[in-house]
Amino acid sequence: MAMYLIGDVQGCDAALQQLLDTLDFSPSRDTLYLLGDLVNRGPDSAAVLRRLMAYGDTARCLLGNHDLHLLAVAHGVRKPKRKDTLDGILNAPDRHAMLHWLSNQRMAMLESIGGNPLLMVHAGVLPAWSASKTIALAHEVEAVLQSADAGDFFHVMYGDAPTTWSESLTGTDRIRVVVNALTRLRFCTPAGTMEFEAKDRAATAPSGFLPWFDVPGRKTANISVAFGHWSTLGWLDRTDVFAMDTGCVWGGALSALRVENAGTEQPWNTKLIQVQCAQAQKPATRPSSATMPT
Repeated sequence: MAMYLIGDVQGCDAALQQLLDTLDFSPSRDTLYLLGDLVNRGPDSAAVLRRLMAYGDTARCLLGNHDLHLLAVAHGVRKPKRKDTLDGILNAPDRHAMLHWLSNQRMAMLESIGGNPLLMVHAGVLPAWSASKTIALAHEVEAVLQSADAGDFFHVMYGDAPTTWSESLTGTDRIRVVVNALTRLRFCTPAGTMEFEAKDRAATAPSGFLPWFDVPGRKTANISVAFGHWSTLGWLDRTDVFAMDTGCVWGGALSALRVENAGTEQPWNTKLIQVQCAQAQKPATRPSSATMPT
């Protein structure tokens, strides 16, 4: 049995098929963990969802910002954006089944592999959150998304404030901070104040901000965290964080990381497998070749 982490697919079903063929993926033997942004901007989001739905528990998926955007559009809360490619889902005869399945996916996952914990999120984790706290807060969001009040929440989900987590937050503010951290975070201050405008490489952090995974003393520093979302970041040759968005929709690569317990001083044995992707969207800055290691 193999465990694979897969970065942002964003509706690129042909690339996903090519990657699974390269992996010699078997639904009866292997498990896929997809780190969010399953849909949008690529050419066939509906095919991606139908494929993953058919795999059942073999494909365990997170929700990213594009997935939440789809749900908000489907609820009539947001208008489609110019670059959206969601009509194949919104106009499909099985639209309800796809949207219902999507709304029941996870906001964060924590797995133990040979006794080693691995936390998975779409974007990031605030410094004050432990792995168990992250999962508990993710469950709070999941409960809202799966409730009859989901449509009401989408009306208030969007916005940057509050930018800092506090245990005293309640209601909409509390859920919005959790959603923003898990699906939008790239940079924050050592105190955990989030910044959402900067989208380039880690070295371009705004003054006073750091990549969330480099904040000293973050409470998830003792475990490995896998995430997507940050296509301009590039592959990080680290075992404490696995950055899996390698810019597939922008003409980069779609990446899978095979993860196994090493049973030694190093926590993991990993193997990175990639396929090149046809460009579906033109980025303002093309992902560097650093996102496509050989």
